[in-house]
Amino acid sequence: MIDNNTRANILIEALPYIRQYSGKIIVIKYGGNAMINDELKQAVMSDIVLLSLCGIKIVLVHGGGPEINSMLEKIGKKPRFINGLRYTDKETAEIVQMVLCGKVNKDLVDLLYSHKGRGIGLCGLDGGLFKAEQLSEDFGYVGEITKVNPKVLTTVLDNGYIPVIATVAGGKNGDIFNINADTAASEIASAVGADNLILMTDVKGILENVEDENSLIYNINLSEVPLLKERGIITGGMIPKIDCCVEAVRRGVKKANIIDGRIPHSILIELLTDKGAGTMIIK
Repeated sequence: MIDNNTRANILIEALPYIRQYSGKIIVIKYGGNAMINDELKQAVMSDIVLLSLCGIKIVLVHGGGPEINSMLEKIGKKPRFINGLRYTDKETAEIVQMVLCGKVNKDLVDLLYSHKGRGIGLCGLDGGLFKAEQLSEDFGYVGEITKVNPKVLTTVLDNGYIPVIATVAGGKNGDIFNINADTAASEIASAVGADNLILMTDVKGILENVEDENSLIYNINLSEVPLLKERGIITGGMIPKIDCCVEAVRRGVKKANIIDGRIPHSILIELLTDKGAGTMIIK
């Protein structure tokens, strides 16, 4: 059992961070195990509501890969991936829109509400939040964002709501594109002048030795990233995540964090404690 002195010290440690972030925008990309484990889902939602009540403006960007795969399997369509990106034909694009915007997004808004949070579900199509074009013909209807309309988000935030963003975007000729959620979160963070970008993952962060969970690198400067890639410390699926962080910081976001979403309340640990819960990328 935690004694009263420990409880007080926890609050004292959090206070300067609450002051620092109050009134600032933090973009959180929500995905991985934290989206499918019920205990972790509840922890994430309570974290977001608590931060919102402290005056911190949260933008929640989400994926929904398992839900999309489940729906594809129900209609007898096998999911297909190329270099970690979902190949998205016309039919799959329609399913992505239906699942992400219609089910996953509204489920998260409802979950926030159950924790007394005020969420509003949006996707890239709403208010022209973002426009996209085809990333490559190799991936079908997978898009890259060409424009973000930050006014849509700042209007929602300034009225005390938490925007919950499904990463589907419109293009020319009425095309609908599936957008990588990490990339979308990075673009949004840059466009709204966020103080912080947080990517929730299923790993502890960037490890000096991938076989040693105690070798977490807590801070990385932008200038160190190329060398870490050369040394094979940043490899595989972590490369695009780091690149999203690097791009956001280069474009004015103060810092970006890759945190372990498998740890309950990892968002609070990262933002409101001295040690944090993952790897921070700074300029």
